[in-house]
Amino acid sequence: MPPIRSLLVALTPQERERFLPGQLAAEVPALATELHFLDPAELGRDGFFARLAQLDPEVLLGGWQLQSLPAALPPSLRYLCYLTGSVRRLVTRAQIEQGFLVTNWGGTISRTVAECALYHVLACLRRGPHWTFTLHHEGGWRDGFDEVRSLFGRSVGLHGYGSVAREFLKLIRPFDCRVEVFAPDFDAAAAARTGANCAVSLESLFAGNDIIVEFAPLNPATTGVVTEKLLRLIRPGGVFVNTARAAITDETALLRVATEGRIAVGLDVFVQEPLPPDSPWRGLRNASLTPHIAGPTVDRYPDAGAFALKNLRAYAEGRPLEAVVTPAIYDQST
Repeated sequence: MPPIRSLLVALTPQERERFLPGQLAAEVPALATELHFLDPAELGRDGFFARLAQLDPEVLLGGWQLQSLPAALPPSLRYLCYLTGSVRRLVTRAQIEQGFLVTNWGGTISRTVAECALYHVLACLRRGPHWTFTLHHEGGWRDGFDEVRSLFGRSVGLHGYGSVAREFLKLIRPFDCRVEVFAPDFDAAAAARTGANCAVSLESLFAGNDIIVEFAPLNPATTGVVTEKLLRLIRPGGVFVNTARAAITDETALLRVATEGRIAVGLDVFVQEPLPPDSPWRGLRNASLTPHIAGPTVDRYPDAGAFALKNLRAYAEGRPLEAVVTPAIYDQST
């Protein structure tokens, strides 16, 4: 494998330990003729700019603590291999249009986000929050058992058909659910591959299923698209779960419907994060809440590290890269 001329690993010590532990870290030196390490959090923006200009690497490997790149990139810099998700704060669309190569973690976290969505579905059906209050704080026992439900044989509606939704479909296969999907890229061919049905509209998706799981990307077309009218179409005793982006829903309306107790709600994302201590979401017995932890879990960070190394090897060998951030993907990022 012809090595990369110069590789700059701009990760904090914690990021290096979590994303590139053990054998993954041992593979990095073989990738480049020149290898440099720096801690972007320690340097600050000006210090990082100065060091980046001085080293003038061909490839930059970075994570969450990476500083945004200067408008005028160093002359040798060709590729940003980003270990995590959205790159909008790091690079401009113009830089990508001009040929600057950028990749991110792609679908490596999809299965953990899907797992979190399944957790919330089950917690809502089994009334997990209610039993937390009953058993831990009230000394109770089976009050409310008649409202506990199973996922087996239920009807499930998915709004969106990205990589997370596809992983979710795999996870719920053993439950023999009837599944509908509403998404612009879910067609008859996708239905045949997955066994799910195409919903004819968002309204029919919400009205026709016991459980609605939000997987749509956040963009101008989906911002606020889940309205109170849609939420009230969910059958009494139904479930609404969102591990995607909070702004897809009218959160005020969702809170209003949840407070009435007619449906259970599972949320990993909120319009205001961290969730304020006095948030009305806190304390709802029919709301399963997690603090934006859907993915990746710490034990799965090496998945993203291994994926980044795979892309770096492909770059060194002149092979196509995966999870390339195109202008269109950049526009959809949040």
